[in-house]
Amino acid sequence: MTYIASQSLTFEEFIAQYGDNPRYELIDGELRDMEPTGPHESVPGEVAGRLFSEILRLKLNWTIPKSCLIKPPAAEATALRPDVIVLDKSELEREPLWQREPILTGGRAIKLVVEVASKNWQDDYARKVEEYALLQIPEYWIVDFRALGGIQYIGKPKQPTFTVYQLVDDQYQKQQYRLENTIASPLFPELSLRLIDVMP
Repeated sequence: MTYIASQSLTFEEFIAQYGDNPRYELIDGELRDMEPTGPHESVPGEVAGRLFSEILRLKLNWTIPKSCLIKPPAAEATALRPDVIVLDKSELEREPLWQREPILTGGRAIKLVVEVASKNWQDDYARKVEEYALLQIPEYWIVDFRALGGIQYIGKPKQPTFTVYQLVDDQYQKQQYRLENTIASPLFPELSLRLIDVMP
């Protein structure tokens, strides 16, 4: 992910110019090119497939849209584009923009967000952790299959890491997993998922 040198964009300008382009997101007015690669794109596909299978098995009224944007209410010029998002269909009618555009302005409908760490991993491990906690999203996963995150986030020696954040008393508590470890997810307690299962 790279920063694009340009004037600062408002949320509305970003939606008009880049809203339909899955390559970009906006953070504090700065356009970010997410620079998707084949391996990077295959990981969210693998994760989404396993999650959707579990949603169907459990007969949950949840869905995984192809793409959407999150506009955190406290951030004026920010539009986050998660790699995978799980939504509660029964809560979507409360989203004021959803019927016209795939944009979420609150966290009530969001059950889980998954980000695949990219070159700009700082956003995933710092900024988005804060934003998603403020939105009260119950779980946030970071799949760092290339071990890009800083050692303060994934440890030393750096190695591929799957981090699960669970919201407890308005703050995230994290648990990290390596290649062969099966993750523990309160949302999907019977899900059998390891980092090595979704590696490209």
